[in-house]
Amino acid sequence: MPELPEVETTRRDIEPHALGQRIVALEVYEPRLRWPVPASLPARVAGQRITGTERRAKYLLIRLTSGTLLLHLGMSGSLRVLSADTPRIAHDQFDLKLDSGQTLRFNDPRRFGSLHFTLDPARHRLLKHLAPEPFEAAFDTDYLYRVTRGRRIAVKLLLMNSRLVVGVGNIYASEALFRAGILPKRQARTLSRAEVGRLVRAVRVVLAQAIRVGGTTLRDFVRPNGSPGHFRQKLYVYERAGEPCRVCRTVIRQVTQQGRSTYYCPSCQK
Repeated sequence: MPELPEVETTRRDIEPHALGQRIVALEVYEPRLRWPVPASLPARVAGQRITGTERRAKYLLIRLTSGTLLLHLGMSGSLRVLSADTPRIAHDQFDLKLDSGQTLRFNDPRRFGSLHFTLDPARHRLLKHLAPEPFEAAFDTDYLYRVTRGRRIAVKLLLMNSRLVVGVGNIYASEALFRAGILPKRQARTLSRAEVGRLVRAVRVVLAQAIRVGGTTLRDFVRPNGSPGHFRQKLYVYERAGEPCRVCRTVIRQVTQQGRSTYYCPSCQK
């Protein structure tokens, strides 16, 4: 958390404020993020114009006249659009100041986020091995059915493997599996082609719905305008252990898979 919908929401929200703007300065207050921010980075980006914004998996790409900034929000990060003279608060890690008088301010209490610069994002070590995007044509029933064959791993863990499927984190994997009627603990190899087809559709529907309402705010995430994401109100299973299923009223259960909480309905999911 934040996951794909939160990153895509951030991208869409900052683009109108950032596109075409010149970077006046990158002011780094705390370089010790997940990976240290290079001391040379502020000088490298100062004076450049922002030519576009993109998203790859959970990474935000800010295209510059020469090169690209890669930002990962980590577990607790958010990127706000603020007036450049807005006083800083605790855990503000850097400001990307624009000639409009605004700034893109990154706040990250846990410091698991990261900021990188690259001339070729497709070859960057963090991006070059990533799997297809859930909304791409390459992520279809044929692809996911092929990926699941022979794999004993639980299907939820497979969905969260960025070398197989990108952007489907813990929240949305649980929600997609509920909508597809598939138990998270099932071995991936046991899924029929019809079940895989349902799962592909469910992944896309869940992510698209979350993007439309600005993602999910559970604790730290806020949109660039400071508002929370509203998908939490639409969650069927995630963080609802002990509560009745919204469909059949059976009590939602919780298990742990590789240290992450998984939620499911034992009646609706098989």
